[in-house]
Amino acid sequence: MNDAFSQLSVLGSSLALLFSLFVLWRRSMQAYISAFTWQSAVVAGVAALAAYFGGDAPLYLVAILLFGVKVVAIPVLLRNMERRFGGERELRPYVNAATSVLIAAILVIVAYSVTQPLVTASRLPTRGGIPLAMAIVFIGLFVVVSRKKALSQIVGFLMLENGIALLAILGSYGIPLIVELGVTLDALMGLLVMQVFVYHIHRTFESIDVEQLNRLKH
Repeated sequence: MNDAFSQLSVLGSSLALLFSLFVLWRRSMQAYISAFTWQSAVVAGVAALAAYFGGDAPLYLVAILLFGVKVVAIPVLLRNMERRFGGERELRPYVNAATSVLIAAILVIVAYSVTQPLVTASRLPTRGGIPLAMAIVFIGLFVVVSRKKALSQIVGFLMLENGIALLAILGSYGIPLIVELGVTLDALMGLLVMQVFVYHIHRTFESIDVEQLNRLKH
């Protein structure tokens, strides 16, 4: 049974990583939101698998919480923001698509190197997915710093948080409900604060390009 869970956790982590990579060569906000939604569904699925194979009933609540907030509520908020602010395409990010994919590949290698001692020492059946979860964190952070549009950066931040949640599930074979509740609500509150931030950028510059903030220096 542990072998089956090990394979499923690696498969789920691989899919979640794939959705992170997906945003690096797409430009539309709809594609970004869809990638985040599917990634969140995969993370919720891994949490449900951990609850089933680990016999940890509270983890089912974590999975439901993840699904409700990140697959349903947050995408609705993101789509409302897209409609409100025009959903500008990420036409000229700081790093182009080809280079972004190359950097992402390097980040995956770095994630494997960083987590290798933990994976070697761990005896958990989920250890094979830990490097992939760490790679999601790195790529999410890269999306935040390499994109110009505020909504794109928000999606990058949310994907980073998905990576942290997945890392916690895999690294500890489950996380306490109260911890995931705090982290998830923190992500939701962060999104609401970012929504206000984006609103002010759009109202001031009639754009959601954060590069416009440089004009405030003059």
